[in-house]
Amino acid sequence: MPTKPSRARRWIQDGLAVKKWSDLGVFYIQLINQPSGEKTQPIAIGIDPGKHYSGIGVQSSKVTLFMAHLVLPFQSIKDRMEQRRMMRRGRRGRRINRKAPYNQRAHRQKRFANRRGNKLPPSVRANRQLELRVATELCQIFPISQVVYEYIKADVDLTSGRKKARSGNGFSPVMVGQKWMLEHLSKLAPTSTLYGWETAAIRQQIGLVKEKKDKSNQSPETHAVDGISLASSQFIQYRQLKGKQGWWDGFVSITPAPFVVIRRPPVSRRQLHLMIPAKGGKRRKYGGTTTRHDFRKGDLVKAEMAGRVCVGWVSGDTQKQVSVSDLNWKRLGQFTASKVQLLCRATGLLVSPLRYCQLLGY
Repeated sequence: MPTKPSRARRWIQDGLAVKKWSDLGVFYIQLINQPSGEKTQPIAIGIDPGKHYSGIGVQSSKVTLFMAHLVLPFQSIKDRMEQRRMMRRGRRGRRINRKAPYNQRAHRQKRFANRRGNKLPPSVRANRQLELRVATELCQIFPISQVVYEYIKADVDLTSGRKKARSGNGFSPVMVGQKWMLEHLSKLAPTSTLYGWETAAIRQQIGLVKEKKDKSNQSPETHAVDGISLASSQFIQYRQLKGKQGWWDGFVSITPAPFVVIRRPPVSRRQLHLMIPAKGGKRRKYGGTTTRHDFRKGDLVKAEMAGRVCVGWVSGDTQKQVSVSDLNWKRLGQFTASKVQLLCRATGLLVSPLRYCQLLGY
């Protein structure tokens, strides 16, 4: 359970605990000896899934513990799948001799049964896997007693027979993979679902305001407030007697909490060569996570150049330099490899703000 900072510092000074950092940038302590008790309070995780962005909140009845804004890789995965399709079509056209009879052409036989009905699209699977990764990390830090997931239900238009979302904006990719996600979340903790209108009612009751104009805004009001509202459903409920006005039963306290923005490093998979041939017919290798300077793409580093100090993630390299980028994968500069210091190995997640670097004196 969360404790006071003064008590945590005293335990570290007395040698009763050691410092730890999670992959989400959350600082915690780990006890060395067996604790005196193992009683915990109910803590819930709320997950508000989306197509491009998701919100996650961790809440107990007395305090808000964690908020996160997830930048999902939906569009980048979709673009890469289209690029892969083009490259495969090009290789197939170069390999097959179309002047030969059809039964003598070098057609590749199928490698697997690609007509499975339960297959998730890669873009949707990547979204759900990022949400599941963050939920798994949170379950390793907090004693989670319940996971609340916002469920989107489709209505059927009787005139056209097509499915449409509750909001009336058409079928959403968020509906795809919901059962797959709930199945995996149930392995972490007991899982329940709420509809969007229920989330809105709870959000209004606890006094949170949602930003609806710009969903890409990286602030708690955009998506994280819905995660807090979903988690708060475990502590307050709307009750109504038959034929009478209802009321809200229970208590929950919303307090300031750490807020982080999380995304995957958009590192390209290792490819045999570039798509377009270079001069002389030779193509250099492309993609992968390795560099020539003992760094990996996605490593958290501290770099210095002309008196300017930057903290970011390794995104590329040249023969003598290392490229360092920010959370949005915009390059901060190219630094000499000898002036780049490793802070933390790549975890597969980019987490900002870099508060743990400030605490460590970087």
